[in-house]
This record gives sequence, C-alpha cells and structure tokens, in this order.
Amino acid sequence: MPLALLALAIGAFGIGTTEFVVMGLLPEVAAEFQVSIPAAGFLATGYALGVVLGAPLMTALGTRVSRKRMLMILMGLFIVGNVVTAAAPVFEVMVAGRVIASLAHGAFFGIGAVVAADLVAPQKKAGAIALMFTGLTVANVVGVPVGTYIGQHAGWRVTFLLVAALGVLGLLGVARLVPEQPRAEGIRLRQEIAAFRNVQVLLAMAMTVLGFGGVFAAITYITPMMTETAGYSASAVTWLLVLFGLGMVGGNLAGGRYADRRPTLMLSVSLSGLALVLALFTLTAHNKVAAAVTLVLIGAFGFATVPPLQKRVLDQAVDAPTLASAMNIGAFNLGNALAAWLGGIVIGAGLGYTAPNWVGAVLAASALVLALASSALERRTTAPSRLVATRTPEPTAVPEPRP
Repeated sequence: MPLALLALAIGAFGIGTTEFVVMGLLPEVAAEFQVSIPAAGFLATGYALGVVLGAPLMTALGTRVSRKRMLMILMGLFIVGNVVTAAAPVFEVMVAGRVIASLAHGAFFGIGAVVAADLVAPQKKAGAIALMFTGLTVANVVGVPVGTYIGQHAGWRVTFLLVAALGVLGLLGVARLVPEQPRAEGIRLRQEIAAFRNVQVLLAMAMTVLGFGGVFAAITYITPMMTETAGYSASAVTWLLVLFGLGMVGGNLAGGRYADRRPTLMLSVSLSGLALVLALFTLTAHNKVAAAVTLVLIGAFGFATVPPLQKRVLDQAVDAPTLASAMNIGAFNLGNALAAWLGGIVIGAGLGYTAPNWVGAVLAASALVLALASSALERRTTAPSRLVATRTPEPTAVPEPRP
C-alpha cells in the first residue's frame, strides 16, 4: 500500500476526532457559554447537518480542480473551522466554526476514497479504502478519549487547537505524499449527478443510512444505558467507548480485506451480525461483562460494512464516482441523525434505555433486506449479458461458386 494512504488516514483521524470529541466536552462548553446541555448538543447536530449539505456542495466545486488540490483545500477549510471553534467568543460563533469544519468532512472522505482506490490495483481497492478509514476508527480509540481528557483538564479550546494542528499535519501529508492526479477530462457535474439514476447507487446509499444508523441508534444513548442499566460508573464510559473503537478498527480492516474477495457475502454477513448483536444488546446490557463484549461486536460488525458499501458505490458509479462517493459519506451522517431521533422517541415513550437497540436491530435488518434485493437485481441484469456472450453464433452458409 502506498504512503499516500497514510496522509489520507491522518486527515481522517483529525476529522474523526473533531466530529466525536465534542460529545465528551458538552458540559465544559455549556458551562462557559451558559447554555443548557441540550442547546450545546447542537454542536453535534449542526456538524452532522453540515456534512450532509457540504458533501455535494464541496464535491461540485471540486470538479473544477484536481483531486489532490481539492483535498488540500478541504484540509485548509477544516483547519480554519477548528481555529474558529477554539477562538469563539460566543456560542453562535462556535457553532459556525463547527459547521465550517464539517463542510470538509463528506467531500474529503468521498474524494479521498476515489484517490485511495486509484492508487492500488483493482483487486485491492476495498483494502485501500479501509486503510484510509482506519484514521476515522482510530480517532475513536485514541483521539476522542485523549481530546476529552485534555479538554477537561486544560480547557476545551486547547483540544480544538490540537485538532487544527492535526489538520496542518494532514495538509502537509497530502501535499507531499499524494501524487498529482489530473482532473478527469470530459466529466462534468451533470455527469456526476447522472450517476444517481443508477438504482444500485441509490440502494447502496440506502443501505448506508439504515446499516450505520443501526449502530448509532445504540451508541448515541450508550452513556445512560451503561450507567443506568449495566451499572457502570460515569467515568467508565470513556473506556467502554475505547472498546467500541477497537471493534471499529478490527471490523473496518476485516471488511476491507474480505470485501475485495467476496463483497456481497461480506456485506450480508456484517449486516446480519450487526442486526443480531443489536437485538441481543437489549439483554446483554444488563450485565457488565456481556455489555462490554457486545459493544466490541457492534463496532466490529458496524464498521465491517463501511469498505464494501463505499466500494459498491464506486463500482456502480464508475463513470462519475466522486459525487456519489461523497454523498455516501453524507448518508452515514444522515443515518446517525435518523437513528438518534428514533432512539430518542422510544426512550421518551417510556420503553427504557435499551429500547434504541431494537430500533438499531430493525434498521440493520432493513439494510440486509436491501442488500439481498440489490444482489438479486444485479444477478438478474447481468444474466442476459452473460447468456449473449456465451451463445455460439450459428455458422453462416457460404454459397458455392458457380462454374
């Protein structure tokens, strides 16, 4: 695997850290700006909405420049957003800084996935994408806990300044390690949008929303679930999230490895496993050891879906993959927002803190149904072409020459 993937992974690490670290710093931010915790939570919601809106917007702008240059522009935008966040004099400016940083998220992962896939042989594409996304998963193991600790002891502004420094490191890495790729000639925004006429692209994105939404239905409410149901102390939640992050790293790498060999099988197995462990979580959440093990499995099965889903979008939108790839990243965040909303509804209905696990299981099972339908549709559309290719043409009678 080329060193350029390291630069992409560093950028992914910074983006993953800034996305999730704010959840551990909400009390400190709320106290400084004298806002409620729910109001401070808009720092997370605003970021997710910025990803959904920024993915198509920034990718559309990126069609005018080379992919390497666009990656550098995106990292610059990420740095500016985090500096604004760290220096915000009032809460509204901090929200604006979060939105600025989020605009780089979807396009960076979308364009980065295309670049990563182009850097390696066709049979290693999913593995290359997985290595780039390893930066995002490692952020949940290292970046978020460390950033939370620093923010709680040295101030949350220091955390976001350090995240901006990670952005500088990622920018330099892209500048030095990622090879210059000329802008694809003949591909225009209209052609990129036309990729969404492919039903397989839409099915893959729907699988992303539902499958990864299943993960966040449970993880969004993991703190009250672990403290009120499993009996953990509040301080133990950080290390439980580290276990979840370790599962994410393992699942992401396994998904990348086997998605290059049997992508459909890998997707079906991971979605099946995810639906099962989420359903079981309603029971295992009542036991400390079982809950911890289940968290690892949710992270593993959940992120094992990422490389095959991202690769599937690239394969189906092969003529204009950049916008489709970026929009699929937005689909992850749309799934997060949808799952958090549904999880809040069932908790508010008095069904208990484990109820979001059932929501997640249903979402993951729905994604599995779409995966099976997509596979069946693909087999049905490719069967006639194989039949035509293998049919032996009948010999043409050649008239005998007359004397």
